[in-house]
Amino acid sequence: MKKLLLVIALVLSAVFAQAQVTVQGSKFTDNWSITLKGGMVSPYQHFKFFPNARGVVGVELRKQITSFWGLGIEGEWSVNTSSWQHSAPIANLWTQKSANVFDHQLLGGFAAFNLTNLLLGYKGKPRLFDVEAHLGAGWWHAYYPKTQQADMNSWYTKAGLNLGVNLGERKAWTLALKPAVVWYMGTGYDRGTTAMNANYAAVEIEAGITYRFKNSNGEHYMTLCPKKYTQADLDDVNGKVNDLRKQLSDCNASLEDAKARNAELQAALTACLAKTPEVVEVVKTEKGGESLVNNVYFNQGKSAVSRDQMPNVERVATYMKSHPKATVDIKGYASPEGSKEINERLANERANAVKDLLVKKYKIASSRITAAGQGVGDFFSEPDWNRVSICTILAK
Repeated sequence: MKKLLLVIALVLSAVFAQAQVTVQGSKFTDNWSITLKGGMVSPYQHFKFFPNARGVVGVELRKQITSFWGLGIEGEWSVNTSSWQHSAPIANLWTQKSANVFDHQLLGGFAAFNLTNLLLGYKGKPRLFDVEAHLGAGWWHAYYPKTQQADMNSWYTKAGLNLGVNLGERKAWTLALKPAVVWYMGTGYDRGTTAMNANYAAVEIEAGITYRFKNSNGEHYMTLCPKKYTQADLDDVNGKVNDLRKQLSDCNASLEDAKARNAELQAALTACLAKTPEVVEVVKTEKGGESLVNNVYFNQGKSAVSRDQMPNVERVATYMKSHPKATVDIKGYASPEGSKEINERLANERANAVKDLLVKKYKIASSRITAAGQGVGDFFSEPDWNRVSICTILAK
């Protein structure tokens, strides 16, 4: 008996140590279940099992403490249905018949240990099959006819297994086969000692159905508890949050600066587009002739002559029609934005765009016109003004 109690104490110590981690955050109202059970009970030895078997019914109420173990209370009642057919030298107290419907009554507590979860680990949801070990103790009561002797009261111990199948997607129901051995701890009628004696033991074979009540997490089973964070972990997280907040603040400030700069550029662009381009003419005498310079401006990324620049092209055409011997040299330029290849292409297209208008629209002979792109121009401090075709008219 002392060895059994020592083993039980060691097991419970290990279980409670595990519970410090597993049960963290679990509410008292979580992880409750109820079980209805029934089957047969018969003396452990000296008696034939089935001829002396009696019906037994019972109920359990359990609180699962961790995924590995739980505590509960149970009640069992054996039904007065069998005759006493024994070959033992002494009478087993479990075979005594009474005038009542029930022969014996057990009321006590138990601890249940899930061996499957202990050996294989718990993944946050019950498996299809579970094997549990049950250890219990409590009040034992035998009903006897008043004409024979008074009812007996003592205590019992119990050890058994639960071979369970968890049903359904939500694992709310369990069907289980529940074999167990129950010891009447009084060793006889006239002895005051207590012992686990096989002559006063019984074997139970029961089937049970268990329903797990819904928990605060919405599930019918125990979920894995989150990691328990230390103050150092919380300080580290708070530091990272503060860093992210500072980065967000810096980004917002940069965004506001970018918005302000964008507004300034948009206003400058609007003013530039609304401004009538100035045509710069430089006239100089060179060997009895003169040179006239006329500019045609372009929008960013464009090589087509816009409507507001047509008067500058027409001025070149008018002059050349009035001076049949005059020729024009058209040089196209691009502003600094963009890649070198794109700027060279735009510069060439802008020069040829003016040439095409002079040839096709104003019927100026192409032999009197030369046109070529010159890449990026740097004539003006405002980059937008460098998107230009400079038409240099040479009059003889």
